[in-house]
Amino acid sequence: MAQQANQPLPDGYQLENYRIASVLSRGGFSIVYLAYDENDQPVAIKEYLPSQLALRKEGDALPSISDENLATFRYGMRCFFEEGRSLARLSHPNVVRVLNFFRANETVYMVMRYERGRTLQEHIHARRGTIKERFIRHVFTLLLNGLREVHSNKLLHLDIKPANIYIRNDSTPVLIDFGAARQTLAEEGPRLNPMYTPGFAPPEQYKNRELLGPWSDCYAIGASIFACLASAAPQAADNRAERDRYVSAAKVWDGKYSRQLLETIDWCLELDHMKRPQSVFALQKVLLREKDPDVHRKSSLLQSVRGALMKRLGR
Repeated sequence: MAQQANQPLPDGYQLENYRIASVLSRGGFSIVYLAYDENDQPVAIKEYLPSQLALRKEGDALPSISDENLATFRYGMRCFFEEGRSLARLSHPNVVRVLNFFRANETVYMVMRYERGRTLQEHIHARRGTIKERFIRHVFTLLLNGLREVHSNKLLHLDIKPANIYIRNDSTPVLIDFGAARQTLAEEGPRLNPMYTPGFAPPEQYKNRELLGPWSDCYAIGASIFACLASAAPQAADNRAERDRYVSAAKVWDGKYSRQLLETIDWCLELDHMKRPQSVFALQKVLLREKDPDVHRKSSLLQSVRGALMKRLGR
């Protein structure tokens, strides 16, 4: 089925205990709404509605699904529902909080805590080429705390990118919009377009999906840090596999960022999954090793002041 434009539920629509206020975002797989619960508290509601499988026309609440797509649609809906159930068990400040999930309108809805802020992608566009290393280390160290929790629950994200990293107004990050259900749905048949984001998806996500693991999300983390520096994604992994034009971050930004941060990006972006960080913990240890790129300079300055003081005291 060709890609279609699905119409969102109208503003004011009553969905179970929630009142739809507006559309926050929409894509080929789902629509996300701002809504209010019975206590008038804001929530974000994600609606499963893959536009390659279902079509909802203006004025309709129920999607139209052809007989040939029905089995695939229902399988994906089941995966989406199970993903919601799994995420609802997670309670971590750096992972999107799923409050509820339910079936309605012949599809599935996931209710999440509404966060105020903006995506890392929007932050990158606003500060092209001027994002400081301290900010990068702060955001990704916290984000990796959340990703460790995800992996410890035997889940993968599979769609980490700046657009799916939300920066709250207090500068703390939240990992949103998991792609595991989309990835599962993509495996079901050739009729569906690949469910990944070029530049951020590792090579095993294009093919050899049996190789997917924590190292796959680590690739996407490296690509997201790269995007903070370049204001663009690195070369797509499938193109790199044919003709790798990726230039080492350690060469491109030599002298502008710490050598260690640049080498960490290159480590994450290895095409061979065995050469990447094999766990979030391994990657996080490296990022934590030098939180402040000026730490050595500050340490030397402190030692000089201390030495001068000791000399003055005659010790």
